[in-house]
Amino acid sequence: MTTSSDTEVNPLPPGTLLRGKWHGKTYRLEKLIGLGANGQVYLATSNGYKCAVKLGLDAADLQGEANILAALDHAEKKRRPFLLDVDDALIGGREVPFYIMRFVPGVPVNAFLQKHGAQWVGVVGYRLLERLVQLHEAGWVFGDIKSDNVLVGEYGKLELVDYGGMSAIGRSVRQFTEIYDRGYWSAGGRTADAAYDWFSVGMLWLHALDRKRLLHLTKTLLPQNRNPEELMKLVRSNSRLKPLESWLEKAFSGRFEDTRDAAKQWREAVQHPQKSKSQASGQVPVWMASLFAAAVVLSLSVAAVWLFQ
Repeated sequence: MTTSSDTEVNPLPPGTLLRGKWHGKTYRLEKLIGLGANGQVYLATSNGYKCAVKLGLDAADLQGEANILAALDHAEKKRRPFLLDVDDALIGGREVPFYIMRFVPGVPVNAFLQKHGAQWVGVVGYRLLERLVQLHEAGWVFGDIKSDNVLVGEYGKLELVDYGGMSAIGRSVRQFTEIYDRGYWSAGGRTADAAYDWFSVGMLWLHALDRKRLLHLTKTLLPQNRNPEELMKLVRSNSRLKPLESWLEKAFSGRFEDTRDAAKQWREAVQHPQKSKSQASGQVPVWMASLFAAAVVLSLSVAAVWLFQ
């Protein structure tokens, strides 16, 4: 049995140099940007380029994550590779496994919306679904969709991070966060399928736009009373979520034909309220409608520019 004291690595100070044992590449750790049960993630530089380093607490677990990233890169050959290096480093006299990922600039989706406003939900949500179309059609389910794993940059550019939680369709979901999990809400099992991600996307927006009431619900409902209808009560009584009611209901019940259908219905749901609101009050700026239209066109291109290249 391996204990936590056997695998624990204390956070490393900025400026630490990490040298790969097998490939000989050197990475300078700039700062800690993520800390979880199975590892630490650092912003780093190598030969003047930014990257992300994940130090593992368990070699087999980390290798499993790296294998998933390699398989994803192979399936998405037209996309810039996400996995850049896998190696071991000597830290404090111990050999610690690590892998290198492409660095993705941006902030968690909740922080982005707090700064820029809820009017960005339409554009960001569409880009998220288009990314999931790519994953699902490649045979993968992301699984652990949550605010921290959905980074948004300038002009709503979006990327998913922490692909180590991905699962092949038909397998058990590898990682999940309870509040975003359909099993937690008695809405289905934890077998990886497209509908698992649809549910989590719905929870992402509920958490982003009605966080206080959602957290209150999780604290007051008994486990046997958690169900999608309780979530829909929040949706119907929230003016920002109400326009998405039909889409969210289908997401929580898994009733889209596929993820392309989910993206299409999302586009229709967010375009119609914006159009009517614009005509009635002029509160939706023209540039936002143009940006959304551009996002739709670009997402249909194989080399969509909204992806982090």
